[in-house]
Amino acid sequence: MTITASVYIATSLDGFIAREDGSIDWLMEANTTIPPGEDCGYAAFMGTVDVLIMGRNTYEQVAGFEPWPYEGKRVVVLTSRDVTFRTGPDIKLEKSSEAPRALLTRLGAEGCTHAYVDGGKVIQSFLAEGLIDRLTMTAIPVLIGNGRSLFGRMPSDARLKLVESKAYEFGFVQSTYLARADA
Repeated sequence: MTITASVYIATSLDGFIAREDGSIDWLMEANTTIPPGEDCGYAAFMGTVDVLIMGRNTYEQVAGFEPWPYEGKRVVVLTSRDVTFRTGPDIKLEKSSEAPRALLTRLGAEGCTHAYVDGGKVIQSFLAEGLIDRLTMTAIPVLIGNGRSLFGRMPSDARLKLVESKAYEFGFVQSTYLARADA
């Protein structure tokens, strides 16, 4: 079975997903400007996702969120190290050290159809292998100067096709791209 891999992420205007120490305080502050009831399409996106793939650092960032943001969703944490998982009703966490292509092949064979790929290094590894189908980035109007970049070195250019862009009255700009020629 074919599985679609998507990214749905926010960055500072200068392209960072977190500060050097992993803090996303600037993003949490920006989220306070969003009007009640607005989620920038996140719930609709999550409604199409049946598995999340994230790196260990991203998992550790969200592990303490209350409530657990991925209730009922299968979450695969990519790490080769031991990890202690959060537990609770309807929390479905598993560890994998598979390479991106092998992981997507396995998940597709298990019936998964749409993977949400999250975490800077994980996104970079999937992009480097040409495995991301759709990339949705929300630019937050803040410059943080340095931090963890969304994009790292690429083995070659990754050509994207803009399919939608939306500016929100509270300053966010969200753009969605097709990231694979066959997508």
